[in-house]
Amino acid sequence: MQRFLSHYYLSDMHRKITVKTITLLLFLVSFTGFAGGDAEKGDQKSEIKEYIQHHLKDSYDFSLLSYTTDSGEHKYIGAPLPIILWDNGLKVFSSSKFHHGETVAEVDGNFYKQYHSKIYKTDAEGTINYDADHHPTNVKPLDFSITKGVVMILITGLLMFFLFRGLARSYATNGGIAKGVGRFFEPIVLYIRDDIAVPNIGKEKYMKYMPYLLTVFFFIWFLNIFGLTPLGVNVTGNIAVTACLALLTFLLTNFTGTKDYWKHIFDPLGDSMPWYAKIPLYIILIPIEVLGIFIKPFSLLIRLYANMQAGHIVLMSLIGLMFIFKSWIGSPMSFGLAFAISLIEILVALLQAYIFTMLSALYFGFAAETHDHAEEHEGEIQHL
Repeated sequence: MQRFLSHYYLSDMHRKITVKTITLLLFLVSFTGFAGGDAEKGDQKSEIKEYIQHHLKDSYDFSLLSYTTDSGEHKYIGAPLPIILWDNGLKVFSSSKFHHGETVAEVDGNFYKQYHSKIYKTDAEGTINYDADHHPTNVKPLDFSITKGVVMILITGLLMFFLFRGLARSYATNGGIAKGVGRFFEPIVLYIRDDIAVPNIGKEKYMKYMPYLLTVFFFIWFLNIFGLTPLGVNVTGNIAVTACLALLTFLLTNFTGTKDYWKHIFDPLGDSMPWYAKIPLYIILIPIEVLGIFIKPFSLLIRLYANMQAGHIVLMSLIGLMFIFKSWIGSPMSFGLAFAISLIEILVALLQAYIFTMLSALYFGFAAETHDHAEEHEGEIQHL
């Protein structure tokens, strides 16, 4: 027994020394990797930063990967997408004419240039004019192009259509029992109904909001998951997409709001005190309530956008560290951290869909509130 404890103690000390040694070596490798300050490291860091920024933006082509040949030529592997412009008529052409923003596209005698993810009208040389604040002054035609974000939205919509069409058919043909892949999604649908919609909206009115709640949950979840695949399309990290989703919640909330909902906004104190005593308070309360109408959807769009954007930035930064370290210690550690963050991002993808759906249901519950429900709520508060 004593021999065993002695062996265990020495092994434990050996593990501690090993961990300390690895930590010290990692620190030295990290220090030398970032403190070198040579031109090659600086150029590599700038290249990684540009790649991350390119990954976060939408684009007019579907690029899977790119590489540089020995001669310095950039090669791209992917698929072009259709460019649809309105410039004194409809202009339709392939994004391959831009060659990833490196060339000028000529269509029907007009010249167009892709500059900072936007399309400007220019001349044959691709001249971009600027104002005093260094903003482009070239004419921008109306842009209805199919970007990679639009492609993923269409793919997600079709995937949801076929999945839940099959689930509905299995319900109809099997006496309300799901079959196939529907067995995986059925518990999620029931959870959204029983634990999100009914508690927040109420049994009487939750059904009219269920189609939207189910759609927005699976839409955000699937897009978040697609963003973690090698396709790397960061759709929910686009503030325009999250703003549209929040706008839908805003419109549904306010256009389906009951008179008691609007009364709570413009008469929050009700009959609890005389009208002359409420006037000073209403000068403060009513603007706050009206402002809250717009703050709620704004918080929805910022929360989803910021979380997904930050997750992609952290993940891509950790992957970029492997090319900066270029060592047998730093690179594996960066890969391990990137792998761990990827697993966390899978959870975050589901969590953000849940939070958006939960808060939307909560806002719908406020909008569907009736006078009787409000009285019961006030009675519960007084009882507590």
